Formats: sequence, structure tokens, C-alpha cells
Amino acid sequence: MAHVDTIVAAATPAGRGGVAIVRVSGPRVPEIAATLLGILPQPRTAVLTAFPDERGDPIDVGIALFFPGPHSYTGEHVVELQGHGGPVVVENLVARVVALGARRAQPGEFTLRAYLNDKIDLAQAEAVADLIDAGSTDAARAAMRSLQGEFSTMVAGLTEAVIEVRTYVEAAIDFPEEEVDFLADTELAARLAHLREHVAAVAASARQGRLLRDGMTVVLAGRPNAGKSSLLNRLAGYDAAIVTPIPGTTRDVVRERIAIDGMPLHVLDTAGLREAQDAVEHEGVRRAHAEMAKADGVLFVIDSAADPEAGAYHAERASLPANVPVTLLFNKIDLVDALPLANTQSGPRRIAVSATTGQGLELLRTHLKQAMQFQTPESGSISARQRHSDALARAARHVDAAVELLRQRRAGELMAEELRAAQRALDEITGVFSSDDLLGRIFGSFCIGK
Repeated sequence: MAHVDTIVAAATPAGRGGVAIVRVSGPRVPEIAATLLGILPQPRTAVLTAFPDERGDPIDVGIALFFPGPHSYTGEHVVELQGHGGPVVVENLVARVVALGARRAQPGEFTLRAYLNDKIDLAQAEAVADLIDAGSTDAARAAMRSLQGEFSTMVAGLTEAVIEVRTYVEAAIDFPEEEVDFLADTELAARLAHLREHVAAVAASARQGRLLRDGMTVVLAGRPNAGKSSLLNRLAGYDAAIVTPIPGTTRDVVRERIAIDGMPLHVLDTAGLREAQDAVEHEGVRRAHAEMAKADGVLFVIDSAADPEAGAYHAERASLPANVPVTLLFNKIDLVDALPLANTQSGPRRIAVSATTGQGLELLRTHLKQAMQFQTPESGSISARQRHSDALARAARHVDAAVELLRQRRAGELMAEELRAAQRALDEITGVFSSDDLLGRIFGSFCIGK
């Protein structure tokens, strides 16, 4: 896809550094490079040169690299200007390129052009942002595998399997005069069953990839002085939250990100749940309830010494979000002689812990991984997003509908339509089918210069 405009942006972070890169992409790159540098460098050959302003005075001296399209990151003509990493120098160089006929790039526009020019698919484009934002080594490795096309290959194989079954069904519709009733053939049922398993396998991989990227969000809730902030500090490994004996010390939400075997865990410490003493505490309690409603789980912290029967939880249970799982953390077990009540089948999971000694925290970590069905990353983990999981879930529902139509009615036309819808859902993952609104949401989250 040809673009009529040429874009420019700094490809390195804002601020001071040893080196900064200014990237230019578009049809006017050869003209702009020749005017700015005095020559058009040979393709993929580093040239040491001055970057002069409109009067001929050097803005900087650095290295220029020219990548002629389509053999470049964006698929267009690209020139990279590598100079010193001062913010004033970078801005002056970008302004000079703009004066020569380029415009400033929008967030993610370079990668968007790479996608539109078929250099990468949409899943790979998202993996670029995931690699930049990776919060752990495992997440970075998973993003790199997706960037190299492993997730796209998985989706392509699944799409091909859908197409094969769809072709088989449509052949039965198109040739009804054949003596063999293809829709009654046991082979079709077997193919659909295999397709179901294939969808489930890819969905499971995507789920693990999404957990590596997004992780789990849990809220520490409970009465004041139950030890919520102490638990946050113990999990984080440093004093992230203020801890005092004064009830109501925590007023606002304190957020920390840690990792459990590669899975990001977002832990939110909140104000103690009680009748607010003032307007500030009232707002803190309101925010606590708001965060619980959005979380993947609530860790309700109980003072084992003061409340061994979990009365605080029973008093607050009606106000807790009904659709968010709750785990009871009996804290301060180092201060009691006997462990709290055992787990029961009817109530929430109970875990005994001590923020002071660390006892029970490994069991808590294992519980959190099991709650999200997270498995320790293996060499084949890929990076995925919520929209990928949603698309795979829709594809699975359409395949399930096709199975039911075969079992109940043998309605070939309706089965073919369900399989077509499943294929369309899968095409959204790699961008074979995409809307401008979707592209805007995806690339709008990128940093400028990428």
C-alpha cells in the first residue's frame, strides 16, 4: 500500500542518552536524504556525515543508513539518522526533516505501515509492542516468538483446518445428487471433533500467552490493621506501602507489580473496610470497592489473632462483588497457637499466612497460579492478547454450533455459515479481516517512533 506522505519521529526514548535515532519513512526519503546529507547513501551502508540545518550549520554529526523499499521495516524507503542523544539535538533534527517535506509520525505509524505493506501481520505487529512493554524475561521471549510468527503460524494452521471442513460441507451442499450423503458420513463428525480439539489447543496457548503479557490483578481487602500493607510489602520484597499501628493509614490504592514464575501479578493494597471516619477515608473505601469489582480476585485479609472466626469477612460478604473469586488470608499466624478454620467445600479458599515470617506465601503463590490456570512458561510460549482469546472463543462457539447442527438437523447450509463465521473470527487475529477502528485502537497504544 503506497502512502503519499513521508513521516519522521525519534525512534529512541525521550531524554538524554549516548545515541538517538531519528527515523524517516515514505516516498520522499531519497529526496530528503539527498538534500539533508548532500548525498543519498548506498543502501544498508553506514555513512558518517553531518546533519546541517537550513543555513548549512551542523545540527549534529552522526551515521546515516538508507534502506530502499520494499526491503525495509515499513516496506517503504527508510533513512535512519543516528546522532547524539540530547533532546534539543533530536528535536532540531526532526524539525529540519519536517521542513524538508515530512510530517511528524503518529503513535505506531511506522509499524502500521509495515502491517499495511504486508511486512508483518497484525499479531506480529502487536508482538512488537508486547516486546517493548515486556515486564519479565519470559514475557519478552514469548513476545519475540510471536514477532517471529509462531502464533500466526498456529492461527494459520487452525484457519486451514476450518477451511478444509467448510469445503467438505459445501461440497455436500453443491452435489446433492451424489449417492453418498456426506452430511451423514461419520468422517465429517470426526473432522469436526478434531477441529474442536484444535481450537481448544490454540485457545489454551493464547490464554497462557495473555497471562504472560497481562497477568493477574488481585486486591488486598479487609479490616484496618489486618496486615494488608505488610503483606503487600512482603510480596513486593520492599516497603512499598506505609505500615503503622494506626487504623486507616492506607487511604488511597497502592499498586505493585511482581512476577510469579513469569506471570505478572498486580497487587493492589486498599483502604480498610469499615465505617469511614472522614471524607478522605470514605473515598478510599469507595475506591477499594471499585477496584475489587474490576479485579481477577480478592484476597480478604483477616487478623488470625483478633478474628479467628472470620467475622470481618461475613460482615462484608454482601458488599463484595459477586462475580469475583474471594480467598481468605488468615494473616498473623505467627501470633496464634492454632491454625484458623480448615477449608470447607461451601466457602471460599482459606490460606494461613504470616507477613512477618513469610509462612504460607509460597502456598498463596501456587493458589494464584492455579486460580488463573497458569502454567510455568516453557520454550514454546507465545505472546497473546485479550482480543486474541476473544476471537478464539467466538471461533470455538461457531464450531460448537456446527457440531450441534450436524447432530440434530444435518443442516448443511447452516453448518457452512457457522464455519464461515469461525474463519472470519480467526482472520481478525492476524488481520486478514480488520476494521479501521480496530487498527486505531491497536496502533494508538504504540509509542511514537515505532
